[in-house]
Amino acid sequence: MAEVDQENGEDIALMAKIAIGDEAAFARLIEKHQNTVVGTVTKMTNFSPDAEDLAQQVFLRIWKSAHRYQPTAKFTTYLFTIVKNLVFNHTKKNSRRKEQSLDEQEEEWHQQAAVDNSARPDQALAQAELQRTVENAISQLPEKQKLAVILRRQEKMPYEEMANILEISVPAVKSTLFRARSTLRKLLHPYLDD
Repeated sequence: MAEVDQENGEDIALMAKIAIGDEAAFARLIEKHQNTVVGTVTKMTNFSPDAEDLAQQVFLRIWKSAHRYQPTAKFTTYLFTIVKNLVFNHTKKNSRRKEQSLDEQEEEWHQQAAVDNSARPDQALAQAELQRTVENAISQLPEKQKLAVILRRQEKMPYEEMANILEISVPAVKSTLFRARSTLRKLLHPYLDD
């Protein structure tokens, strides 16, 4: 817990410097959070080619609004709220987006799959296939459920912080996750029986 408080304190101090135009502090903040933001945006947009642009927009919004930032919650709550708003707006604008071909999706999922190279080739292949299947199932969830799963699964975020980001109550977060898990269970049913 002390490490989380220290990390949050560093982020708040960086935001204070960014508010007065400190570019080095901004670069440090990007360095700290870039992988998390890009990963979350990429998963939320179903591996869209626009993911990196959206991640850059997250940091541009932080730069532009740093002078208004008030540390009333953890910095990551503020950060993921910006991520959520940008991704949800992007999805609304592109609701008629073109679907990727299965070959493009498979190539991207394959790049995302973390395969244990020490495993036997057949195990590595099965692990990669399972990873692609899980990522595909998550990509089919409604936006709010998808973000809740990503925040909980990848970021190990507590319910209270998720509630702030999603702008819902803690019981509503739990309900959202329950619905997401139920949907995932249905989508992954053929794989769970094996």
